[in-house]
Amino acid sequence: MPAELIDRIYECSVVPELWPDVLDELARMTDARGGLLFSARTALCWTASDTIRDVFDEYVSAGWFTRCSRRVCIMGQSEPSFFVEQDFWTEDQLGSDPIYRDFFRPRGLGWSAGTGLRVPTGDNIVFSIERKFERGPVEREHVERLNTLRPHLARSALVSSRLGLQRAKGAAEALTALGLPALLLDAAGTVLEANPLIETLPERIVFTAGNRLALSDRRANDLLITALSAIETTSGSAACTFPLRDRAGKAVMVLHLLPIRRSAHDIFGQSFALLLITPVSADRAPSVELMRTLFDFTPSEARVARGLAAGRSLEEVAVDGAVAITTVRSQLRRVLEKTGCTRQAELAALLSGLAPGGN
Repeated sequence: MPAELIDRIYECSVVPELWPDVLDELARMTDARGGLLFSARTALCWTASDTIRDVFDEYVSAGWFTRCSRRVCIMGQSEPSFFVEQDFWTEDQLGSDPIYRDFFRPRGLGWSAGTGLRVPTGDNIVFSIERKFERGPVEREHVERLNTLRPHLARSALVSSRLGLQRAKGAAEALTALGLPALLLDAAGTVLEANPLIETLPERIVFTAGNRLALSDRRANDLLITALSAIETTSGSAACTFPLRDRAGKAVMVLHLLPIRRSAHDIFGQSFALLLITPVSADRAPSVELMRTLFDFTPSEARVARGLAAGRSLEEVAVDGAVAITTVRSQLRRVLEKTGCTRQAELAALLSGLAPGGN
């Protein structure tokens, strides 16, 4: 995937007016008419490609959004993936669905690929690309191309959502508007600026000599150092979301490291990266499905994680998925890397502790 496009995605995180251009690019690469980003917490915010903005302005203002079964289906999925109509409905069902029959198809649309994210903060985010009806359904290879970008879209959209899809005037305003503990770092991990919410985490976040950031969880700290290095060498294409654990090994926070790219420097100066911290609170514990999204698991990796969280052996996971045990072991290695775990038992404890009602 072109590094330039990934840079532009991260640029959008704090310069939301650039999302339509990126959505246009997603549409071009999938032979679609345009793209959309919906974000909802206390209010609905959205943006779209210019080619479909008028259509979706009507979609929202006339109340079609609240009645759309597609959005409900997308948000109800556990796999971290883009989905198409064929994943939910038959052609006959689509033809009789009011949203498709009375809204999309009369306006020349009717095929899409979309994905949803539920974040512990209460932010609900949906991306979709919209294709002309006459062009036909979105092909699987296009879905896979979108899936390679999904982790970057998710991290960037989380920041944009917290900002209400509005551009901040400066670093201090942006960090405050995020409403979550956040810091700006240079490439060496030196803290350049932080919002006051960081002061609520004295046991988790430590400032060492030279104002360098250190995390109380040694493994999380190692992952942070690795992620900063990866951003510098791969133009932001490395996965940069990881857990921070307490002494008992339970994940108490999820850290998102976003590179500062292109015109985002107009807001954040010469900062190298933004570290956004999502607390995992007892009253809003994220599901295993959400954590799979946050850890950037592929669907196959997610299947392995789900099996282990349920107490199943690797052999049972292989049989359930109709794949070779060697394939499952390879997927397990990647899951361990993404979560910062070193042993299978540690991973199972981490994921099961993150399930609803987990302790």
